[in-house]
Amino acid sequence: MKLSRLVAFSSSVLLGAVLALTGAGSASAAASVDYVALGDSYSSGVGSGSYISSSGDCKRSTRAYPSLWAAAHSPSSFAFTACSGARTGDVTAGQLGPLNSSTDLVSISIGGNDAGFADVMTTCVLQSQSTCLSRIATARSYVDNTLPGKLDSVYSAIRAKAPNARVVVLGYPRFYKIGGSCIVGLNDTIRSAINGAADYLNTATAKRAADHGFTFGSVTSAFAGHEICSGDSWLHSLNWLNIGESYHPFAAGQSGGYLPVLNALD
Repeated sequence: MKLSRLVAFSSSVLLGAVLALTGAGSASAAASVDYVALGDSYSSGVGSGSYISSSGDCKRSTRAYPSLWAAAHSPSSFAFTACSGARTGDVTAGQLGPLNSSTDLVSISIGGNDAGFADVMTTCVLQSQSTCLSRIATARSYVDNTLPGKLDSVYSAIRAKAPNARVVVLGYPRFYKIGGSCIVGLNDTIRSAINGAADYLNTATAKRAADHGFTFGSVTSAFAGHEICSGDSWLHSLNWLNIGESYHPFAAGQSGGYLPVLNALD
């Protein structure tokens, strides 16, 4: 090998090593990504504050995991259409506009509102244990019989509009640490039932995501030790002053819970 070619080869090897060590290669790859963030309040960032004024009642936050991912990776384009209160039909009707054949990455959390999450929590906080458990049973029945078809519809619509994208479907945390530090409020029977309902929803969502070739990102482990009653909660408990933020992540839950899961799967 001639000296000039040997020097060039050695330089290219050295550059590759430097890129690998510094992460510059990954940053360059991320910079070419077109990213679209869809979904409900867990994706828009309700509970984390710093809401983008132009997002109105959708309450999209600069502290939500999609905003944090975009800030860290500087993708070539970033569209943030997730909206507080969104159901599957709201995603298909109003959030898919930015998707196209050039979209590389899509993230979404959806299904909790379809299954009646807010009504479950209201029922369990305000009514009897038996009424709460009955409402949870109704929600689980919905997850068995109705939600799969609704998830199929939204996932199929995403794939049709973004045929080349990697789609990451993010789940919901467990809300309570059982036997934790809370001395008032719901009893542990109800807290366990609520946690079980979250697991049930996540399992059903993961199955539908897998059947569409999407990647499911569980946040359960990420939030472990940071549930309500843990002493270091990343989740709002019942907030009578701002009821819409109840049972949603603080900014710490977005940055410490959701963002690392998306980073691992993007």
